[in-house]
Amino acid sequence: MAPPRPTTKQTKILLPSPEAPATAEVAEITTEKSPNIATTNTDSIMRRLKIGSYFALWYALNIVYNVLNKKVLNQLPTPMTVGSMQFGVGSLYASLLWTLRLRARPAFVGESTDIQAIGIFHCIGQLFTMMSLGAASVSFTHLVKALEPFFSALVSALVLQKWMKPQVYASLIPVVAGVGYACLKERSFSWIAFSTAMGSNAAFALRAVRSKSYLSNSLQKNMTSANLFGLVTIMAFVFSIPIALALEGTSFLSLWSRATETVPAMQLMRGIFLSGLFHYLNNEVMYLALSNVHPVTLAVGNTMKRVFIMVASVIVFQTAVSLQAGVGAAIGILGVLLYSLTKQHYERLEALEKKTK
Repeated sequence: MAPPRPTTKQTKILLPSPEAPATAEVAEITTEKSPNIATTNTDSIMRRLKIGSYFALWYALNIVYNVLNKKVLNQLPTPMTVGSMQFGVGSLYASLLWTLRLRARPAFVGESTDIQAIGIFHCIGQLFTMMSLGAASVSFTHLVKALEPFFSALVSALVLQKWMKPQVYASLIPVVAGVGYACLKERSFSWIAFSTAMGSNAAFALRAVRSKSYLSNSLQKNMTSANLFGLVTIMAFVFSIPIALALEGTSFLSLWSRATETVPAMQLMRGIFLSGLFHYLNNEVMYLALSNVHPVTLAVGNTMKRVFIMVASVIVFQTAVSLQAGVGAAIGILGVLLYSLTKQHYERLEALEKKTK
């Protein structure tokens, strides 16, 4: 009989896993990265809210300006002179901010030529808009100006050499078709209003592209978007004076006398001053938006803004809008939305392609 085997008590010793430090390290790294990710998301949300607030304020100020401006033009049909006066009000406002040191004065040594060019585009664009508003209804002018994204895309390609996919340009076809259909039998159609509104589209597209390029490349002290618009307004005021004198200098006094027969002079002057102030403020906010987005994005936002302006003008001035004009406007505005979504889609694809390379 074999003797019994001695039993040994086995003790399980737990050793630290070699993966534990790595897991702890990963956890530590994840813990360190999480605040950065949260901060990035917060910054993105805040930036979107800031841009959204710029667009909302821009829309509100622009609606008030268009209503005030049309009332003034109905009383005093001198669009060139009224436009020049509005530039003067904006120039005075900007100069007071710098003089009273409420805003840092900008420096533009050696860059006056660029600012003069932007000022010329701003002057031409605004005076053409004033002529269009004086010759037709507010809704008709802004219907034609809904084509601004088309001009902005064209100018971006020709001036900045930023070409987009053919599909993006094709998405602009409904915009052109919708506006064309709406204007075909519009009751307030006027060739003067149509051609000057188209000229305004071209001038404002050039202004936006040149302004964006200048803001991106300028190294001048205190050259913010708001200060740039102040300088551009002063330049536009200087350029507009000889134009107003040449086109309306001889008729302005007689038209002023006729207007003051039905409207008190102080009320008319107050209307010009307020329209000039709101014109400056709404464009200054627009420049703040431009400094945060692409010029084409701004043009899309500008087109969407016109929906609110057209609705406000119909309510205030009781302007009749035909069914055809309404359908055409809807097609054009939906076309702008299609264009915006198409552009964003291909920009996202291009960004992904760059990451994979």
